[in-house]
Amino acid sequence: MKAIFKTCSSGLSILLMAASLSAMAAAQCATPVAKYHKQAWRIGDPAPSLIQTADAVEPIVGMWHVTFTAKGNADGLPDGTVIDNALLILHSDGTEVMNSARPPQDGNICIGVWEKTGRNTYRVNHLPWAGNDTTNAPTGIGNPTGPTRIVETITVSADGNGLSGRFLLRASDTSGKITANITGVLSATRVTIHTTIQDLL
Repeated sequence: MKAIFKTCSSGLSILLMAASLSAMAAAQCATPVAKYHKQAWRIGDPAPSLIQTADAVEPIVGMWHVTFTAKGNADGLPDGTVIDNALLILHSDGTEVMNSARPPQDGNICIGVWEKTGRNTYRVNHLPWAGNDTTNAPTGIGNPTGPTRIVETITVSADGNGLSGRFLLRASDTSGKITANITGVLSATRVTIHTTIQDLL
């Protein structure tokens, strides 16, 4: 009889403890719960670890159709000259990739980084690395050209579906000497699952 009582008592204690923990968890239902995901595993890591991820995604993150247009170049390109027309992807980790409509031999894939500067405002450091000039394009490949740096200040629209801002482009030769300075404006619309080719033309 004593053995049965001890068994029942132990079982009841476990049930009461479980109920207490459940009540505590339920009481915290209004508290934001951190989200975790597995970190990238590397060879030699003794065990996987968890890192906290942000609940909110910045509105700049996603895919965009962007146009760069010259503006304010007193001694250079006239206002309204399209500098680039591209597809841009901005990642939540602060990096970006852009597929430019320029000829591939001119360096049409570009990369960069971005940071938040205020509410819905951002700064982008965009680095088209290197390519060739378009002297012989589209029938051939021109002479090597150096990298370019495009610094952008961007604002995301209130509805989250548009970007606008300004840019400063500095092109250089292969030794790093500045060969061109272009200022202008940029605008973009978000690319969605419903975007068609006609929307991009």
